[in-house]
Parts: sequence; C-alpha cells; structure tokens
Amino acid sequence: MSESLQAIVKEICQVSGNDPARMMDIVRAVQAAHGCVCDDAIDLIAAEVGCPRVTVESVVTFYSFLSKEPQGRIVIRLCDDVVDEMAGSQRVGEVLSQELGIGFGETTKDGRVTLTHTPCIGMCDQAPAAMINDVVCTELSTDSARKLARELNGEASPAKLVRKLGDGNNAHRLVHAMVANNICKTGPVIFADLPAGEAIRKALAMTPQEVIRDIKTARLRGRGGAGFPTGMKWEFTRNSPGERRYVICNADEGEPGTFKDRVILTEKPDLLFEGMTIAGYAVGSDTGIVYLRGEYAYLERFLEDVLEARRAKGLLGRNVCGKEGFNFDIRIQMGAGAYVCGEETSLISSCEGLRGDPKTRPPFPAQRGYLGLPTTVNNVETFCCAARILEQGPGAFAQQGSRGSTGTKLLSISGDCKRPGVYEVPFGITLSEMLKMADAEDASAVLMGGPSGTLVGPADYGRTICYDDLATGGAVTVFGPGRDILQIVSRYMDFFIEESCGYCTPCRVGNVLLKQRLDAIRTGHGEMADLDYLQKLGETIRTTSRCGLGQTSPNPILTTLANFRDRYEALVRKDTNGKQPTFDLRGAVADAEAIAGRKSVHAG
Repeated sequence: MSESLQAIVKEICQVSGNDPARMMDIVRAVQAAHGCVCDDAIDLIAAEVGCPRVTVESVVTFYSFLSKEPQGRIVIRLCDDVVDEMAGSQRVGEVLSQELGIGFGETTKDGRVTLTHTPCIGMCDQAPAAMINDVVCTELSTDSARKLARELNGEASPAKLVRKLGDGNNAHRLVHAMVANNICKTGPVIFADLPAGEAIRKALAMTPQEVIRDIKTARLRGRGGAGFPTGMKWEFTRNSPGERRYVICNADEGEPGTFKDRVILTEKPDLLFEGMTIAGYAVGSDTGIVYLRGEYAYLERFLEDVLEARRAKGLLGRNVCGKEGFNFDIRIQMGAGAYVCGEETSLISSCEGLRGDPKTRPPFPAQRGYLGLPTTVNNVETFCCAARILEQGPGAFAQQGSRGSTGTKLLSISGDCKRPGVYEVPFGITLSEMLKMADAEDASAVLMGGPSGTLVGPADYGRTICYDDLATGGAVTVFGPGRDILQIVSRYMDFFIEESCGYCTPCRVGNVLLKQRLDAIRTGHGEMADLDYLQKLGETIRTTSRCGLGQTSPNPILTTLANFRDRYEALVRKDTNGKQPTFDLRGAVADAEAIAGRKSVHAG
C-alpha cells in the first residue's frame, strides 16, 4: 500500500468530514485522483470513516462510473441507447475501436484511454453522443469520431475537443460545453422570467401552512410521471415527527429519451433553487440536496457558482431574505451512473452513501426518508412549478392545462422527427398536435414516458397528454415507418435487465425470461401461447416487484401487446404439426453429435 494513496484517501475523507453519509463524494474523488477505487483504497476509506469494509465495496461495485480496476486516464463512454443507435452510434463505435486499437471494455496498452458503452446520457436530441471523462461530445459522425480518437491518441485533453460552444449558459466559462439547449417552444411557467427572490419573499409573507395551501389549490402534481399531488406530499412531510426535515431534488433524469431537466439546470437554475427554498420553508427544513446525475457532472461547477451567488444575495443561508429563524441551504450530491437512483427511495439510499437499493415502503420518505427523517422528494420541474405558483398565485397556474392536470409540461422529443428538442406545452394537447409541432407527422409509433411508459400507434394519436390519459415524465420518442418495433422493445428489455438492482426475484429473473421469450418470437420460434405467457409474466412482474423500476419494466412488452399485437401475431407459428416451434431439436442434440462424431438421424 503506497504512502501516496494513504495521503490521497486521508485528505479526501477529511474534506468530507469523515462522514460515511458522504461516501459517494469520497469514492468519486478517490477514483478521480487515483484512477480507480482499488482494494487498498477501500480498506483505507473504511478505516477513515469508521464503517465496515463491505459498505464501501458495495458502493464501488454498484455504480457504473466507479471501478475497482484501473481505468484509462481518459474514459470514453459512448451512449448506446435506442435513439443513439438510430442515429448511427454503432458505426461511431466501430471507428473509435479501430482508431484506438481496442474493443469496448478495454484500455489502450499505454493505460491512457478506456472505451466503453453507457446508457442514455440525456443527449437524445443531439445523438449520437458520448462522454469523454466529464466532457460531452454531441452529434458524432464517423469522421468526427475518427478525428476525436486520433487527437486523444496524440495526447490531447478531453477539454480541447470542445471547439464550438452551445447556446445560452452552455457557453458559460464554468460549463464550456458543445451541448445545445434545443428549446423549441417556450411557455409561461418554466421559461418565463422570474426576478431572483420574488417568489421566496411572497412565500415568506405567508405561513408555511398557507404556502402548502396555495400549492394544493393550484393542484400541482409531481412532474416525474407518477403525478402525486405535491401539496399533499409537502403536508405529509411537515406533519411527520422528526427533529429535522429534508428537501431533495431528484435531478437524476435517467429515463432513456428525456433531457428536459438538463435544459432547466443549464438555463433556469435560479427557478429550481427558488422552488426548493420555498419547499424548505413550507415543510420546516433547513437543508436541501440536489441529486445530480453523474452524466451532468459538466454542470456541477456552474450550479455551485449559482448557489454561491444566491448565498451572497441572502437567498440562501441564515435568515433567508431577512426572515428571522428561517435558515436554508442547498448542496449538490453527485450520482455515479445508476438508472435505479431515479426511484426516490434508491436516490435517498445513494444520498446516504449507500448502494442505490430501493427501500421498502411504507414508511414513505415523507415519514422516514433521508437519514430516517421526514423528507420530501420532488423532481426539477416540480420545484420550478412551485416557485411560479407562489409568484403568480395558484389561480393563474390552475387556469392552464386541463382540469386533472394543471399547468404546463416540458416534453423532451427525440427520434424520427425533424425538430427534436424541449417543448413547454399546456397539459391537454393531443398527441397529434405534439407530433405536428415536432414535424413528425409520419410517425408509426410514439413512446410516451420512455421505456417505463407507453408505446402507442396512430390509432391513439388523438389521445391527450395529461395524467388521466397519456402520462409522461417528459420523454417522448418518435419512431418512423420501417422501424422494427419488437427489436426496439428487445433493446429496452436489455436496458432494464442491466439496470435492475437485483434485489427482488420478479425483476431480476422475470425480465430475463420476458426477453428470452420475446427474442424467440422475433426469430420465428414462437407460438400463440407465448403471447399469453408474456402477458401473464409481465403482469406478475409489475405486481410483485419491490420498486418502480420492476413495476414498470414489463411496459415495453405489455403496451406493445396491447397496441401492436399484430406485430407479434405475424411472427408466431400457427401450424406446428404437433411440434413445439420453440424447441430447437438441432441445438438440443449438438453436444451429443460432437461427442459421437456424427449427425443425428432424428434431427436431420
């Protein structure tokens, strides 16, 4: 064990107060400084913070951005989600592999560059995209990938790959990203101006109970997809017994196809922090945490700068806006690549310095959340809406949208459309109206809410976007004519299998069985009874899984069985001649043939 590693770990742990609850910060910093979190580093961290070694190792082995084994000084993570594949990411990957002389999952001989795949990085509107360390490269082509690889081989740093800056705050000195906002339609809630502190001052002129009443009067529902009433959640948190309460912002938008929060964090961070501060006042909290997905690490310094500026203006810290006794501050907690952490109890586990394992409910976070204390967890867009409600009044907000879904909704539209990007639309618009805005009127299928949502066809384009009809957390993926829907479904099942935390059997095993049977159908080895099998197994997984990931993971199959059943029926064998089409006789006797040294007379 080297003295330099001991010094590195000791200093990093001291900066985090030797607090095991800050384990995510510690292991991320150790990896950045040392190239990995090896066994020796794990031993040192456990000793410094006073926790069992297994706790540290379980964190390091859970998150995809962390590694016990040495990685290259530069890690290229090429996004391999469905939209990126549609845009040509496979060809880009082939070029990167050729130029670097390594395959995916490998590191160059000089230890400089590691090449790997990663799920959606929030750039589907400018795919194919990749992360090179924390630098995001968008709209990659075979030519730009070849140039990129050669420059990295020539000792260029990832930062030097950014030659053209994106619009808005993407060009800010602390962001310096080639990312484009692609704001295609603005609206009165998220993208309207808000003078700093105005909504907070209006909230502080009221009692906390009156603030919650306004949120309930506005009928604000959580923008994460489930649509739980925000005012009710805040009220539960405030009324739950506990010596402290916490406000957590879920900025871990890992659902493939969504990127709206990326734009809010880039262009409207003050609106978000305003809403979090109002929530802190309403529930009686002095601490807010923004859980920022690791894929958005390039925004961290910028967001910290915005927070510091708000502290200087008296909008955070002690006696916020001069309100005696109201102390509230916000810190940023970085994630490290785990889709399941978008589930609120998994996110809380991660904030506590643990694996992102879901927690059993009840108790709910409002009763027993972060560190076992009452916690309200809302997503980025929800906090922004709360700030707007306090600024304009609940009546103005409730007049927008539909009766059951008030206000506006941010949509992240990508895929086979001519105008991918972010749209702020009122709840209640039809799917066909949305497709017209995005110039995607020839769509043969639309995925609402990402893989965990609903895949619909043209017969459903008259349905409305709202919580009582087509609900979505924001992701909208368009598929044009000629796309193989079942192949897309298979890829999404790959995603859920990879991202499952593995805790419960229905999700861990059931999704594998779903994909196996789906692929058998796709390759011509299915029968009609397999459709019933998929339906029953999917419903069982949805009913018996522990958390939201497992409860929604069968949706790609269940919604296509409902809306694209003809695609399945066209592939299953109906005339079996008394034989099971799913049984591969030739494959079953292959090993025996090899041992006997001759072909089977029965499998000819």
